[in-house]
Amino acid sequence: MRLLTQIAFILALFASAPAIAHDYTVGSLRIDHPWSRATPKGASVAAGYLAIENNGSTPDRLVGGSSAIADRFEIHEMKMDGAVMKMRPFARGLEIAPGKSVTFAPGGYHLMFVNLREPPVEGKRFKATLVFEKAGAIEVEFVVEKMGATGEHKH
Repeated sequence: MRLLTQIAFILALFASAPAIAHDYTVGSLRIDHPWSRATPKGASVAAGYLAIENNGSTPDRLVGGSSAIADRFEIHEMKMDGAVMKMRPFARGLEIAPGKSVTFAPGGYHLMFVNLREPPVEGKRFKATLVFEKAGAIEVEFVVEKMGATGEHKH
């Protein structure tokens, strides 16, 4: 009986591994922990965050994407210009150099889901497709955290 309990425990660990893992691979790119924040009622935009690592020998570029939760998907950067925080879209996408990674986080690079059709809800997930110049398209799931979340995750 004890052996059966141990086997059941080990199988349960392996069965839960995909639910715990939250990274994706397409070509030489690894996308780690896509996440978003819950939005207040009536919000028309939401942001998405993640990290992209290029393990290849040539650059690639995140050029766009889509999600059923919004009419538009945009790639943005926020940065300080003197004492003013400015946000700008990357119309040509964002390059991920070989051997480097790019982190999308609050206050920096981020994805914008514009004209929300449905709001991100804390504790739920939503799907989106990321489109890369060379690696192509990959579907990912964004985990929705509470409003104000910082994205500090332990993997």
